[in-house]
Amino acid sequence: MYTFNDFYINGEWVKPQDGKTCEVINPATEKSIGTISLGNAADVDLAVAAAKKAFETYSQTSRDERIALLERIKEVYMARYDDVAQAISQEMGAPIRFAKRSQAGTWVMHLDQTLAVLRDYKFEETHAAHEIRKEPIGVCGFITPWNWPINQIACKVIPALAAGCTCILKPSEIAPISAAILTEILHEAGVPAGVYNMVNGDGPGVGAAISAHPDIDMVSFTGSTRAGIAIAKAAADTVKRVAQELGGKSANIILDDADIATAVANGVKGCFGNTGQSCNAPSRMLVPEQHLATAIEAARAAAEKIKPGDSADEKTMMGPVVSELQYNKIQALINKGIEEGAELIAGGPGKPEGLETGYFVKPTVFANVTNDMTIAREEVFGPVLSIISYKDEDEAVAIANDTVYGLSGYVSGEPEHAKQIAKRIRAGMIHINGEEGDGSNP
Repeated sequence: MYTFNDFYINGEWVKPQDGKTCEVINPATEKSIGTISLGNAADVDLAVAAAKKAFETYSQTSRDERIALLERIKEVYMARYDDVAQAISQEMGAPIRFAKRSQAGTWVMHLDQTLAVLRDYKFEETHAAHEIRKEPIGVCGFITPWNWPINQIACKVIPALAAGCTCILKPSEIAPISAAILTEILHEAGVPAGVYNMVNGDGPGVGAAISAHPDIDMVSFTGSTRAGIAIAKAAADTVKRVAQELGGKSANIILDDADIATAVANGVKGCFGNTGQSCNAPSRMLVPEQHLATAIEAARAAAEKIKPGDSADEKTMMGPVVSELQYNKIQALINKGIEEGAELIAGGPGKPEGLETGYFVKPTVFANVTNDMTIAREEVFGPVLSIISYKDEDEAVAIANDTVYGLSGYVSGEPEHAKQIAKRIRAGMIHINGEEGDGSNP
């Protein structure tokens, strides 16, 4: 059992201002694995005061000092790598092999890349008679999600430390254990007091306080569009910078000149990686109508090879979804797909046979989906794929762009041809013939 009922503020573990706690549930067993405290605005005030004070000195540290700090962090992290992976597997249900390889591994990947950039980064440049100096923005508030708990912390905390910023982290209360272990790692590595602070809590209690705090200069949030809107509004009154990564309903366009069966199989694996709980999951597969029959059979075969199972088993390919709430939402959307007339070709409602305990979802594929159906419009955030056929490339692009989301997109086909189609997709990140097929991108 894990017990992390204190917060990390100004280099110390401190008691919360309120005694409210919550249990952390292992979604594979439906049993508690520990407790955390839920903070409030008073806890945030203490953390922000510490970060603001620490910024005075940390912002003046040299490049070499920050490189040395990141290198120490990596050393300590590697010594506790398995602890982080085990925590992720238990708190959000990732299969242990996936937790070790991809989930925990993202911290190392981001840290190495940040070090590479930091070593040669031009903080000062001269253009004509002007000197441009890039300075740390100040105190940063970071609100991170449960689906890639360490990855999203890495994307925020590591660059902040590299730039000379100080920060307050609010990890997801659903998957907070890996963040607490990471906090122990940062403390052992010698992060100066006040530079990094962690306050657990929920959105209304801690997230809202971070978003609106007048002494926080920037807030970065990854999560739902609904919460992102609320954060942006709360941040507006203090004119702080806001960086957000929200939901997605990414189109995966498979072109006529692609290897259809291979591209479809890779698309299924990409959609179902991390149990479909990735905001850039390729959840809408667009295939030429003349190849629809081939695509359906390839998708059915690929889905049937993916077997959900115990997250602690090294052989497990897919774990549960993160919570009962998420499970019920996904079941409702699967049933909605059937109700609206989509063709169910794999999976379906209910739990997989033999997995009555745990929030397990059958790997599910729908064919003959139209883009006005609920399963094509809403982010399912589970292992549910919608196959949509198109008559020509103009229609494929139109369908891909017919969404309120714009996070990511995918194109498979002859490379130059695929690049031309990719340029027409209105999304921030496009994968061309390059999806790893394991959901290792968040």
